[in-house]
Amino acid sequence: MEQDQLILSRITEMVEDERRLRTALASGQIDSATEQERLGRLERELDRCWDLLRQRRAKAEFGENPDEAQVRPSSQVEGYQG
Repeated sequence: MEQDQLILSRITEMVEDERRLRTALASGQIDSATEQERLGRLERELDRCWDLLRQRRAKAEFGENPDEAQVRPSSQVEGYQG
């Protein structure tokens, strides 16, 4: 479960990064195009982290080794509904 906590910590960091980007845009520190590009990267990475965490939890629930869960490509996990 330590690995799950590390994943959750990373998710929290990325959510904070999202907030900072939105604040930077609102204050004029960055432009909309920069915000959108950076947010897109963050969102893709968040999708991958959530997917990995879900995989780990499902494996643990069904008696499998959660460490066998694999990070999947963004193209595979984008658009999943939680």
